Amino acid sequence: MQSIPVDTARLGVLRCAIAPEAKIVNPETKEVRKDRDGNTIYTVAVTVRQDGRRISVIEITVAGEPKGIEEGQILKVSGLTAFLWQMGERHGVSFRADSISPTIVPPVKGGGTG
Repeated sequence: MQSIPVDTARLGVLRCAIAPEAKIVNPETKEVRKDRDGNTIYTVAVTVRQDGRRISVIEITVAGEPKGIEEGQILKVSGLTAFLWQMGERHGVSFRADSISPTIVPPVKGGGTG
């Protein structure tokens, strides 16, 4: 599997589309996927908005539960890597990050209407 580092600064605005969910290995037993250190693997659906109105959604996996992330928040993604994969005739790109956290946006001063 080929890994490609991704420069998140070039991706534009990253926003949480679906809050973190534990990645399930077996739907029947509800067993969750763990990394080699025993941390639960989570998936976060993230919208990427680069130029104007064009938006893509990618799913990013991360070891350990990302804290404080809610749908709609702008995110900071560190250590993002893309992995090219192929299984038989199927192929695609998956994404993994070292960490995902909410971006703290300072309140707008004087933004009141009254």
